[in-house]
Amino acid sequence: MSQDPDKDPARDRDPARDRDAAGCRLPVTCTIIACDEADRIGRCIDSVRDLVADVVVVDSGSRDDTVAVAEAHGARVIFNAWPGYGPQKRFAEDAAHHDWILSLDADEWLAPETRAEIAEIFAQGEPALAGFRFRIPTVYPGREQPRPFAGYHAHVRLYDRRRVRIPASLVHDAIDFDPACMRMAQHPIHHQSIRSLAHLVEKNIAYFHLQALEMRRSKLTTLPRLLVEPLASFFKYYFLRRHVTGGLFGLRYALTVAYIRTYRLAVLAGFFRSRTEAARRGLEAGQGADAAHPSAQSRATE
Repeated sequence: MSQDPDKDPARDRDPARDRDAAGCRLPVTCTIIACDEADRIGRCIDSVRDLVADVVVVDSGSRDDTVAVAEAHGARVIFNAWPGYGPQKRFAEDAAHHDWILSLDADEWLAPETRAEIAEIFAQGEPALAGFRFRIPTVYPGREQPRPFAGYHAHVRLYDRRRVRIPASLVHDAIDFDPACMRMAQHPIHHQSIRSLAHLVEKNIAYFHLQALEMRRSKLTTLPRLLVEPLASFFKYYFLRRHVTGGLFGLRYALTVAYIRTYRLAVLAGFFRSRTEAARRGLEAGQGADAAHPSAQSRATE
């Protein structure tokens, strides 16, 4: 077979797949918490299955085919009733077969260049650093790539659990770290956090009521903010977070966020208390797919 002299096969090779072909997957466990993610979890698992030696999904009571899909794509699946975001991710850490953890949400996936970078990190054995931070831009529903100049969050997602851990908070799962022991990865983790704008509203409202169990704000100080929050949030997300580059969907996204961020303030100030108490009861009962948390266990507006 003839070969194009301008095409270098080594340049296009995926190091992660080369390692797998040699029976040498990385000594890493990918941990994924999930509930009702049958339509998305397969993509997440497929993006790491040939890269890492172990994939564990912790399911909190899916009512769809999440468990069957995860197992069909090669993951171990463990049930654990929903205890909150941080505790659930710590449960997944404890279930890992390896000390190095790649923590993903079910609605996230690795691009080929990110897989290659992670493979290169382990090329000379376990890294000396405690972990690596990744940029996590949002991908709109129905798209495969982030919008131009997309904003992002940066979080520790690849780390040594012997040195850092997910916090035990009900709602906060960002790892605290010493910058001297961490490095920012070059390539991002893609995050398709919502299926639709209606889904954006649903998942964040459920999250805010869970958040209110740990945070309370005075009604007196919150009321003035309620007057300016819609406009301030729209400006922040449309211009500063650059959803202005997302076309009509970007405009609708920013308007929706303005609504839900205002709702959040009202919830934290003690309005809609009956829904917050319903979230508490659901959490205490371990109702993984119920009112205690959103059906998609990654959340937040970006």
